[in-house]
Formats: sequence, C-alpha cells, structure tokens
Amino acid sequence: MATPDNLDGIIITWGDRLFYPGNRVVKVRPSPRLSGDAARQRAAVIRQRIAATVVRRAPQVMVKVTGGGRGLRAIAAHFRYISKNGRLEIEDQRGEIMRGKDVLHDLAEEWRFSGSYIPDGAEPGHRREAFNIMLSMPRGTDPLTVQRAAREFAQVELRDHKYVMVLHDHQANPHVHISVRAESTLGKRLNPRKSDLHRWRETFAEKLRGYGVDAEATRQATRGQIRNYDPLWRIKAQESGRLRAWRPDAKVNARASMTRAFAVEAWVEVGKALSKSESAVDQFLAKSIARFVKEAMAPTGRGRSLEALDTRHMPQAKDLLSPRR
Repeated sequence: MATPDNLDGIIITWGDRLFYPGNRVVKVRPSPRLSGDAARQRAAVIRQRIAATVVRRAPQVMVKVTGGGRGLRAIAAHFRYISKNGRLEIEDQRGEIMRGKDVLHDLAEEWRFSGSYIPDGAEPGHRREAFNIMLSMPRGTDPLTVQRAAREFAQVELRDHKYVMVLHDHQANPHVHISVRAESTLGKRLNPRKSDLHRWRETFAEKLRGYGVDAEATRQATRGQIRNYDPLWRIKAQESGRLRAWRPDAKVNARASMTRAFAVEAWVEVGKALSKSESAVDQFLAKSIARFVKEAMAPTGRGRSLEALDTRHMPQAKDLLSPRR
C-alpha cells in the first residue's frame, strides 16, 4: 500500500497535468515541493476534481469570446443586441442598472471618451476596442445564480475595465453577455489568450460553486472529449447559408492526439496510485477512474491498462459525491 505522503505527492503531480494545464512538465519520481498540511489540502482539492469529473460528471461551464468591436458603431450595435434594443436590463461595472433605448447611445458615448478615443468606424485589422464574452451553464441552472456568478467573475477578472453585462434567460441555456472595453482605466489593454480563457472558466466555476451549483471547468482532453466547437461567425454563416468551408466535428490533428494521450497517461497513473491506497474512498475513486477511462478514453486504446486496478472495496463516498462549496 502507498503511504499517505507518497500518495498525495503522486496525486498532486499527475492531477496538476489533468486539471491545471499551466503545469506542463511532469516528473514521476520527485514529489512536489508541497509538504505537510499544504500537500494534503492540495491533494484533497484534486480528489474533489477527480470526483466531479469521473463520478458526478459535473456540468461544465462555458466561457467564450464571441467577438469584439473595432469601432464605436460595432460596440453600440452589440449593446443593442445583448439588451434587445434596450428592453433588457444592462448592468455596468459599478452595479448601476440601466434600461431603455436612449441609455444605449449615452453608454456608447461614455465609452468613446473613457480613455483612448474610439472612432465610429475602423479599418480591417485595427485593434479591438471591446471584447464580447459569453458565460453559460446548461439547461436547468438557475438564471439568477448564473447572473450573480458572472457578476463576481467580472469583478475579479475584468477589474479596472469598463464593462456591461446582460442576462439572457429566455433561451435553453441561461447565459450572460459581457461587453468589456479593451483598454483599462490604467491604460492596460485586455488581450485574452487560451490560458486566460481557461482561468476565466475556473473563476466562473468557482463563483458558481460558491452558490451551491455543481460546476467544473475541466479541459476537453481531461474529459475524454475531442469536439471541435464552431466559433460564432461560423454558426451565423451557416444559419444564413453563407458558410462554404467545411471542417471536421472532432479534433483530429497531431496536437490534439498528443494532448489526449497525455491525459490518458495521467489518469492511468492517478488510478494506479489510488488503487494502492488503504482508504476505501480512494478505492472508490480508483474504480470510478477505471470505468471513466474505459468509456471516455477507449478510442486511444490506452484505457485497458486500468482494468487490473484492485478496487474491490467500494463505499458510497458521500463527501466526494457532493459538490464542493
């Protein structure tokens, strides 16, 4: 059986690869520098994320950058779109609630002069003066909770920026549209990258869990998925019959295959380590990982290495079956 300290070290090492993509280099033998209570707490967090992924199959948050205005006309048009031409309430970064078509013009003019001047139009290739972000949860999530979590998300991730947000609860999935001015009040420009989007998903999921909503922000590779999501412009082009270029529904390139293989390897190592634990809860997680890998990762052919895990002692593990708070 693995000792608790060694087991926690393995869970942290490989769990970081699964759930925290910023940590790319994984060395099997050396344990992380964390020790004592810090290591146990870190390992407990990763166990919870494992349970959310392979046991509860927790709903995944969605955070997308759907575009952005290069000139004030485009920014004002997005204000009209997300507010249904002023019929829906708009909330700004100060928490002020606005409604009505007239306020949209005033809001756009305020953005024009709040920092670098924003002209009405812009040439192709001009920098974006605003970014459009959408935060969404699956059907059945309370829309007001999504709105509260989105508000707290914006206060953390978009601080020092002007932004407005609008709740859409009339469609299948409750979601919040946020339009944020690219230049902050400190003169720093927003330039979201893939790592930023992952952090944004983590923040949004954390805020939802604070309201008792079971939500996760796990990468596709970790979940065993390879879906190729279409950007908004492709969806709109297809709806209007203008889409000409085809692309596959699944990610089939070499990089995606490698990322998936790395995820399988990490799941295998975590599952093997947990199967050697004396804890009945760890044994339960080990068997859940084995089932998950066989179901979700089977196309890679690497899931079979988990079939021999010793997972005979299966408790209910209620602490891991319940969402994190």
